[in-house]
Amino acid sequence: MAAKDEPVVIKKYANRRLYNTGTSTYVTLDDLAEMVKKGEDFNVQDAKTGEDITHSVLTQIIFELENKDGQNMLPIPFLRQLIAFYGDQMQMVVPSFLEQSMIAFSKEQERFREQMKSAMGASPMDVMKLTTPMKAIEEQARRNIEMFQNAMRMFTPFPAAGPGGQSAQPSPEPAEKDAADGGDLRDLKEQIAAMQRKLDRLS
Repeated sequence: MAAKDEPVVIKKYANRRLYNTGTSTYVTLDDLAEMVKKGEDFNVQDAKTGEDITHSVLTQIIFELENKDGQNMLPIPFLRQLIAFYGDQMQMVVPSFLEQSMIAFSKEQERFREQMKSAMGASPMDVMKLTTPMKAIEEQARRNIEMFQNAMRMFTPFPAAGPGGQSAQPSPEPAEKDAADGGDLRDLKEQIAAMQRKLDRLS
């Protein structure tokens, strides 16, 4: 039995069955999805090795939910963009960006719910009020993209240009300049530029 405030341990057996050690019962992926919605924390462990497989199980839950009729939340352009980030230099930034975006959205969700409820319960002439929460969501998405762009600039190894197009930073020593002109750095600059173009299109 997990101590209070500690995540419940879910054990996954070789036959793919899931066992909730907190309630001493077998559960399904749907049960775990309900636990997430209720804010109940849990870790999933391989019953044989003790390995933490929470990430793969949560991903499987999303896969199952996305395949249910009328429950698609991940648009195709988003999925394509997400796939494109795998193996990219900026892959390390994406998890933090997505996490912070969802935290920000979660903080605003109650306000969004109230606005949607108010608009849906209004007369047909007032349905146009739905544009208000939609605009709020769009604004949040725009801010998230700007936050990601700023994060990308932090990883850009080239200083911003000052007046007259000259670098605002002192000129590097010859040895440093040679290193800066190396192939790896050029590749990184090209990849960041490509990522910036993608973000500009999303904006």
